Amino acid sequence: MTVDLTIAELTDRFPDFRVAVLVCDDLAVPAGRPAELDAMIAEREAAARAAWGSRELSEIPGIAAWRAAYKGFGIRKTSYRCSVERLMKNALAERPLPVINGFVDAYNAVSLSAVACIGADDLDKAAGPFAFRFARPSDTFIDMAAEAGEDPNDPPKEGEVVYAGAGHVLCRRWNWRQDARSIITPTTSRAILTIQTNGWGDLDAAVADARDLIARFCGGRIAVATADRNNPRVTLV
Repeated sequence: MTVDLTIAELTDRFPDFRVAVLVCDDLAVPAGRPAELDAMIAEREAAARAAWGSRELSEIPGIAAWRAAYKGFGIRKTSYRCSVERLMKNALAERPLPVINGFVDAYNAVSLSAVACIGADDLDKAAGPFAFRFARPSDTFIDMAAEAGEDPNDPPKEGEVVYAGAGHVLCRRWNWRQDARSIITPTTSRAILTIQTNGWGDLDAAVADARDLIARFCGGRIAVATADRNNPRVTLV
């Protein structure tokens, strides 16, 4: 099976955007958080506080880069922040990262350390080709965080940057919140994971860290490719 991803629609306006794509097969996702991973995350939370605790969130380079990118497509509300800013805010406030499952918790650990936005979708529930692009009128999105009584149908706004598959938007506002239909669960055996930077951060180091943690806690096989302005379309087999 081949997996295709493009960022071609964004490169003119956001030339510093880079994304590593990891296709993971034969996964065994722990339903809980393994004790070794739990200890590692506690260490990384403490390291984040040591590195960044004396700064405002807006002064952390990886977060500042994403705030600027969000303004680049019209997002100025403080209620819409990228995924790593939410993780960092919790860590600095000594609120533990949420326990979700072994795969998601592993990539959240990488995200916090690298100050990079990371997300993943179940490849049996999300079909390609995949793209980081601007929203289209036909796009659909089911908010994974909708509360009881709220309508989870929340399609993106015109001009918004989204991450999408062939069937639906996988993440609104670039890397703000994921769609409920393709989230990673303990039954996931195949996943597509993206690690995203926008002018700051060591993407290669984050990829190496993600490969190590996923292999350690979820097993499987991992293929990697990186898209940037010079190579905006990638295919993984």
